[in-house]
Amino acid sequence: MVWKRSRKKQRGAELHPDEILLDINNLPQFDRQQFEGRMEQALSKRSFRNLFIVMMVVALFFVGRLGFLQIAHSAYYEQKSENNSLNHIAVFADRGVIYDRNGVELAWNTLGNDVVPTFRNYIPEGGFASLLGYVSYPAKDAKGKFWQTRTMGKDGVEKQFDTELAGQNGTQLIETDVNGNTISQGLIEDPVQGKNISLSIDSRVQSTLYNGIKDLAEKSGYVGGAGAVMDIKTGELIAMTSYPEYDESVLSAGKDTALINSYIQSPSRPFLNRLTDGLYTPGSIVKPFLALGALQENVIDPDTILHTNGVLKVPNPYSPGQFTSFKDNANHGDVDMRKAIAVSSDVYFYEVGGGFGSQPGLGIANIDKYADLFGIGQKTGVNFSGELAGTVPSIAWKAKNFKSDPVWHIGDTYHTSIGQYGFQVTPIQMLRAVGGIASRGTLLTPTILKSTDGKPTGPVVHLPFTDAQYDVIFQAMRMVVTDPEGTATNLQDPNIAVAAKSGTAQINNNTRVNSWIEGFFPLDQPKYAFIVLMENGPIVSSGAKYAIKPVIDLYSSQPDLHAELLTE
Repeated sequence: MVWKRSRKKQRGAELHPDEILLDINNLPQFDRQQFEGRMEQALSKRSFRNLFIVMMVVALFFVGRLGFLQIAHSAYYEQKSENNSLNHIAVFADRGVIYDRNGVELAWNTLGNDVVPTFRNYIPEGGFASLLGYVSYPAKDAKGKFWQTRTMGKDGVEKQFDTELAGQNGTQLIETDVNGNTISQGLIEDPVQGKNISLSIDSRVQSTLYNGIKDLAEKSGYVGGAGAVMDIKTGELIAMTSYPEYDESVLSAGKDTALINSYIQSPSRPFLNRLTDGLYTPGSIVKPFLALGALQENVIDPDTILHTNGVLKVPNPYSPGQFTSFKDNANHGDVDMRKAIAVSSDVYFYEVGGGFGSQPGLGIANIDKYADLFGIGQKTGVNFSGELAGTVPSIAWKAKNFKSDPVWHIGDTYHTSIGQYGFQVTPIQMLRAVGGIASRGTLLTPTILKSTDGKPTGPVVHLPFTDAQYDVIFQAMRMVVTDPEGTATNLQDPNIAVAAKSGTAQINNNTRVNSWIEGFFPLDQPKYAFIVLMENGPIVSSGAKYAIKPVIDLYSSQPDLHAELLTE
């Protein structure tokens, strides 16, 4: 009974004030920020019912929309998604135009079609392929997607200056249907045209030089040839050409596979730029440089007479009474330095180069020294890809390359003195070197870009010779043209005084020859240096001097070219 009364009292009992105050004091120290000590109250059934109704309405809306798209209009939207597509299409940039120094277009663009808006055109005159090179156009895969999205330079100037010439493609957004029909389009980014380039080349000189080389090769049986003309005050290449060559347009189009294969298989190597990439035995064109070395080293006075009779007989140290013979190109008799260069006496340079009897020689170390001084056997630094260095024979070079006979002999020095033995040079090296003589001591870096200020654009090397020493070489190289026995008398001209040095290098076990001509003009105030190599011709053939003659005639006959020389 007591327990029952107590429970009843608790249910109906009133709260006393002291109990309320106890609750306010939070004696249990509940964390009320975490809702401790609070009574929980369940959500009402009405709240659940309202939330359920809202969720059902949203779900029914999405179900209805899906039904509308996938059931009621499924065929329409399926056809539209299959038939239409959005593509980001490259808007091809126009490639920059290549000009010669006078503003003549050498490579330019012709309007193509909607897919590839331009195609490349090249000057039709021969002689420009190794200079300009060719391009490859944007290309598609089997699905019609472009895997190459721009025109790319593949050789020559087109390759060397591809970044500048290429420009930057734009982008167009195009919507097309399944048949390729355009539904809508919009330009996102405009294309940026490539930069135009002005070369140092004079197209008239270029064509004339090439035709001279081509005609001589075809007439005399040379495998190929190369030539160049350089401004000795700026290093600008006025002409640089190589024969034979390919058709730039054929290579760019890439469609005439039969002709392209014939280029690839040709033994005359039309892809070879012989001016910079070909290595050749120089022969007697090294003689002016070694003559300067002999003067500098006081090996011989330029007026000293040496007797030559067509052969130098050297006692054989291993066989007493026996001699080793070093032949000359002819019996030139008594010659001094000027005459020796004019008639290209080998015996004179055997003795000056290697020494004989009482005549001291430069020696192989000094031959190397002065060849190196003129940059022979070294890259010139021309802004054109593919340049090779070459070789100047030396004691170390022989020891490395001739294991069966590594010892250097006097005969090796004799042969090196006339540009034979292991000598290997590029034509552009010899052009730069003869430019160093013509300028009386300034060795420039060749360039194919037009100078904007008339000054050299690359490194300059100053040579240590005196004016008196240069005078001797000037006189000697002039005698090559004017002396009745000179080796390039065909270069005499009534308007322009030309100085030159020819060379003939025996190759293929002395069964074939390379023919050279180097020089400069006009004599009194030189402006241009030139070089021509004719490669691998018969022993009896017309020399390279006949290939450069048309260029001399051009400068002599063209009023503006001739006037430019006279005003210097």
